[in-house]
Amino acid sequence: MSDISTVIHRRQFAKAAAAAAAALAMPVRLSAGVRPPKRFTYCAFVKFLTELDFDQLADAIAEAGFDGIEVTARKKESYIDPARAAEELPRLNEALAKRGLEITILTTDILRADEPSAEPLLRTAAKNGINRYRLGFHLYDLNQPILPQLAALQPVFRDIAALNRELGIAALYQNHCGADMLGATLWDLHSLIKDCRVSEIGCAFDIRHAAVEGGEAWPVYWNLMKPHLGAVSVKDFAWNGRKSQHVPLGTGQVDPKFFQQLRDSSFAGPITLHVEYAEDRGPNANIEALKTDFATLRKWMVR
Repeated sequence: MSDISTVIHRRQFAKAAAAAAAALAMPVRLSAGVRPPKRFTYCAFVKFLTELDFDQLADAIAEAGFDGIEVTARKKESYIDPARAAEELPRLNEALAKRGLEITILTTDILRADEPSAEPLLRTAAKNGINRYRLGFHLYDLNQPILPQLAALQPVFRDIAALNRELGIAALYQNHCGADMLGATLWDLHSLIKDCRVSEIGCAFDIRHAAVEGGEAWPVYWNLMKPHLGAVSVKDFAWNGRKSQHVPLGTGQVDPKFFQQLRDSSFAGPITLHVEYAEDRGPNANIEALKTDFATLRKWMVR
């Protein structure tokens, strides 16, 4: 090849390489009206907003910037009356939909699939487009051996998984601190759900309660439950003597490094924010607490 041909060849190669690099650097353009997929759904736990009607609640949650709500449907002190769910859930759904919101999680006190009210409530939830619900809490009898109690729960969880599979809805079990709480140390909960699909039963991983029980070892609990995540619950705590107490997010013991690990994980489900420390302050203070903690959460999630 002549010297001139060599130079031309090199110039052509350089131009082609530059064009390829420019194409790789160019942002992907989406068709008109198509939005990029959103990885996380941020929802507010509205346990303490029962004084608000459906439209007031939807307005407040939309104004705070959330994508949806985790709403209670329990027998006591609940936003939705389980016995009237067939009437109330469609109305709440309609109010939320007008603001572009959804019911992300329905929080129940269901413990067993054979409870008379369990299947009707879950059928109503599924019919209204709700695909996740939170179970109630199982308690240990600390005066009896623990392992037999855990073994007795195996068929209970299998039956719940089977019902969920039939209805097309997923259960979530939240880890909660406390000596008598099933799932406090997460190893027991793992043994009950490890063979279930997350679409049947998953963990609502609560970093506050995991940090209380795990201390500096909370990353072990997080690592254990990552394959079984159905949702992540966010709140903070501080020690008051030997007891943990709820505090605003970012002012307590929850390690912000958790949120870096959450961002780096493959989890793409709902993140629900709880402001338990504002329990007795009324709806306005609760909404302000949600806004304040949500600002902290968003800051940690984009670092």
